[in-house]
Amino acid sequence: MQAKNRPEKKQDRINQRELDTKIEFMEGIVRRDPNYVDALQLLGDHYTQRGRYSDGLQVDERLARLEPQSPLVFYNLACSYSLTDQFDRAALALEKALQLGYSDFNWLARDPDLKKFRQQPAYRELQKKIRGMKIRVR
Repeated sequence: MQAKNRPEKKQDRINQRELDTKIEFMEGIVRRDPNYVDALQLLGDHYTQRGRYSDGLQVDERLARLEPQSPLVFYNLACSYSLTDQFDRAALALEKALQLGYSDFNWLARDPDLKKFRQQPAYRELQKKIRGMKIRVR
């Protein structure tokens, strides 16, 4: 049984090292250009993948200031709030994402980053709002 786990653990370590390298690279880019939105988005994603949720949250909060009209930015901010157990803030960020036009409700209902938030009363209230929205198809 242990022999099977060893290759998996080795692969996990390799993946973590690769992710750490990507993080270091993106951090360097962001140091040179703190408002580089694409680099910040990648850095935030990498932080989250690595389990560095507080770092990811800081990046998402910066992105929300840089891109105040982006529904995806506010959706990702809600995910970061959920991952850091800030459920009231997650609800506010998701409401903002919806107001700005976020509409991938199927993903919202199964996104693992929102798992803890979906167990909160605020999520049930948000579900009611989503059901009440009139979605126009063009």
